[in-house]
Amino acid sequence: MSFFSYQTLKKLLFKLDPETAHTLAGVGLRFTAHCPPLKKCISKQYFVTDPSLKQKIFGRTFQNPVGLGAGFDKNGQYITAMPTLGMGFTEIGTVTPLAQDGNAKPRLFRLIEDNSIQNAMGFNNKGSDYMLKRLEKIDFFDYPIGINIGKNKLTSEEDALKDYEILFKKFKDYGDYIVINISSPNTPGLRDLQNETFIKAIFAMGKKITTQPILLKIAPDMEVSDAITLCTTAVEAGADGIIATNTTIDYSLTPYAKDFGGISGALLTQKSYTLFREIGKALYGKTLLISVGGIDSAEDAYRRIKAGASLVQVYSMLVYRGPLLIKEINEGLIALLEKDGYSHIGEAIGADWK
Repeated sequence: MSFFSYQTLKKLLFKLDPETAHTLAGVGLRFTAHCPPLKKCISKQYFVTDPSLKQKIFGRTFQNPVGLGAGFDKNGQYITAMPTLGMGFTEIGTVTPLAQDGNAKPRLFRLIEDNSIQNAMGFNNKGSDYMLKRLEKIDFFDYPIGINIGKNKLTSEEDALKDYEILFKKFKDYGDYIVINISSPNTPGLRDLQNETFIKAIFAMGKKITTQPILLKIAPDMEVSDAITLCTTAVEAGADGIIATNTTIDYSLTPYAKDFGGISGALLTQKSYTLFREIGKALYGKTLLISVGGIDSAEDAYRRIKAGASLVQVYSMLVYRGPLLIKEINEGLIALLEKDGYSHIGEAIGADWK
């Protein structure tokens, strides 16, 4: 039996406003991180590592390929708790140069009938200075960390590059990779930056500032040909990886959707996979690929790995399944690798294109 029943906890959390529940879950994680006996007990329950899952990426060891997607830990407050839940790595942010409140509430909604989440948060965070202080405190923490960066809401499209320049300079010596977020639907004009001119400019600038790997995160709502062109442009401009995908604004996926914000979770699963597979077909072997979007099983994670993903990320499905999901995915991947005769995940990555 699990250390605690997440399904019981979920019933209590779901009685609360989604954003309140998110905050409460964060308090629990911070408490766990500062209680070594509890942290050790929960980690033993959920963390899975095996030689077949271990990878060396960006010069760091990833004990397993399942990590936390950006958006949950906006201010880097739960970094030390993530291994406890079984995560092989974590991605913090999105962080903006200046602190901002985000969009008006309510801005986070459960689509319970669809095992999905809809959010219009708007990059609410405490800003880059606060994040920097958090990272300085865990300078020797041996765990892969990505930093997701974005522009402030009030920054114009013309001045967007300046915001990213500030962030590259702030975090050039921290974390293990930096993610350019221009794909959230909740900051006005942000997705308009998903164009070749801006991509070339931002990578040219970023590469002059930092030696950290720089990745691009894209939206799932582009035409396949446009997405491949954009990602190819990014790789040619120096991108060290592509993360696909962010949330969707395809509100036709469910009658329960609001007409604003981005949808994640089960409703995004197939849409995200379909686009990722095409990107994998075009770019596997040319850059690192990370898949995210509605992953809820080892089988789904595995098909993305075979399509080219070296790593996968989860977030919204954790709300419905809890940390047992991470354990089930990793244990399931071990079994699937063995079934296909692979001794290591590296043999399965991009298997569809080999």
